[in-house]
Amino acid sequence: MRVVLLFVVLLLSGCSHMANDQWSGQDKAQHFLASAMLSAAGNEYAQHQGISHDRSAVIGLLFSVSLGAGKELWDSRPTGSGWSWKDFAWDVAGATTGFAVWQLAHQ
Repeated sequence: MRVVLLFVVLLLSGCSHMANDQWSGQDKAQHFLASAMLSAAGNEYAQHQGISHDRSAVIGLLFSVSLGAGKELWDSRPTGSGWSWKDFAWDVAGATTGFAVWQLAHQ
């Protein structure tokens, strides 16, 4: 896990094209809702594949967060809108909410 975290930090530290955006806005709501739905869907899909409840929860959460990171990496291209830590924070918040709602629905 430490190796993965170190790799991600080193990979993301090279993003020189950063977005100058606000904490609120329609795109932030879209990041939040999409991440929540992807997290819950990933959890449900993993569970239907016979994976344990705990592991399917982790898979769904990581699935959503990794897609959010990939989207921001795509945005960091020279022709993109720039890497946005604010968008990524909303992605993580949405993924966590989707995880929590899915957990509550399966108790």
